[in-house]
Amino acid sequence: MSTKLKATKKVKSNLPKLHKPLFAIAVAEWNSNITEALLQGALDVFKREGYKNVIVKHVPGTVELTYAAARMIDIEGISAVIVIGCVIRGDTPHFYYVCQSVTAGVAQLNTVGNAPIIFGVLTTENEQQALDRAGGALGNKGAEAAEAAIKMADFTQSIEAHGLSRRFSMRDIEAALEEFNAMENYDDFGDDEFDDDYDEPDDKSHHKKYN
Repeated sequence: MSTKLKATKKVKSNLPKLHKPLFAIAVAEWNSNITEALLQGALDVFKREGYKNVIVKHVPGTVELTYAAARMIDIEGISAVIVIGCVIRGDTPHFYYVCQSVTAGVAQLNTVGNAPIIFGVLTTENEQQALDRAGGALGNKGAEAAEAAIKMADFTQSIEAHGLSRRFSMRDIEAALEEFNAMENYDDFGDDEFDDDYDEPDDKSHHKKYN
């Protein structure tokens, strides 16, 4: 049974209006008949809302979406990132490994707080379920991801407008972690050990050459 994928329905927008946002979308090539329909759904929403600054990049599969998102949140001025993929259950445990990898990866990147990453990855039992969610009977999850991206970009702008947050690049975070780990090395020394370094020695002979 096949499903004819439909274009995103034209509806009256109740989404927030953003000032010159920049969006990025990473799309998996695997199951491209599904992922391209999801991508089109997202692009339709951005076009409807009047947002033209959208970067689209393709990666081989769903696992690679985490790396793509990690690089995209470092793009200067980025408002939100969407990852789009489709994983269909097969006869091997590969389905679980892929789903766990991309879910955990995106969740971890979102804790960084640099830019929201919207999860637009379908994880379905079969192809029909995926088709139903890529412009079929159950709508287009790519379009829903774009709407979520706009809402989260607005949330970020509202927070930053009040000076309540600061954006960090992944390099900033790595440098901070390295500095923290280096500081932890000082825990190996006790107070007594530092005090001994400054104890006034009884023998003053080593000062004679400076007298």
